[in-house]
Amino acid sequence: MKRRLELWLAISVFVLLLAACGGGGEQPTETTESKPTESGAPAGPVTTVDPATAATLTGKVSFDGEKPKPRQIRMDAEASCASLHKEPVYAEEVVLNDDKTLQHVFVYVKEGLGDKTFATPSETVVLDQKGCVYTPHMIGVQVGQTVKILNSDPTTHNIHPVPANNREWNTSMSPGGSPLERTFPREEVMIPVKCNVHPWMKSYIGVLKHPFFAVTGKGGTFEIKGLPPGEYTIEAWHEKLGATTQKVTLAAKDSKAIDFTLKAAS
Repeated sequence: MKRRLELWLAISVFVLLLAACGGGGEQPTETTESKPTESGAPAGPVTTVDPATAATLTGKVSFDGEKPKPRQIRMDAEASCASLHKEPVYAEEVVLNDDKTLQHVFVYVKEGLGDKTFATPSETVVLDQKGCVYTPHMIGVQVGQTVKILNSDPTTHNIHPVPANNREWNTSMSPGGSPLERTFPREEVMIPVKCNVHPWMKSYIGVLKHPFFAVTGKGGTFEIKGLPPGEYTIEAWHEKLGATTQKVTLAAKDSKAIDFTLKAAS
């Protein structure tokens, strides 16, 4: 009887220990779920792309149509702004290079990354108010990445992003004031930015969950590095000419070029 009692106690202890250790059920060896923090930055495991397999996508964006006449910005009503320029200043709505390639086009991976999450960069992206225009005209950041806004002008500005998916805010910045730092917790392409004091001031911020984007410059070109192999939909977005997409398949170590053409509105 004593031996039976001891055996029963031993079996009971073993069952309890097994349950505490999670025995008896298949346990996952890896999790890819990542819940965002309040800032939007990933709080859990993130995807790391093996440099040995990473692909690169390059290309250019061209304009098809009659070259639009640049629109001159009139700053006469604001003497402090007009005095900062010796030459005429033109709106950056449609900026063409000599070869009819386009500046200020946001090119990014729209689809194909699935539920992958990526680390939030520690680098700060700067948006300046200089010469009573936003510089640069267009920027891209990741969710949760810091945007530092400066006022390099001798006049007060009111920076006012007008998002659809993020919180709208409107903040006055006096000359020589401290930089303003903000983050965006949700993905959004694109967020218009205006100045309530100077209506000609406009800029755009693209917010993505991943680092695979670029803004075309003086060559009308873009380069997106470090892509994991896969099938992607790439979008080229322009504030006046709309957006267009292309599909591309990238193998390990691949390097491909794709070109976009945006047409003037008919």
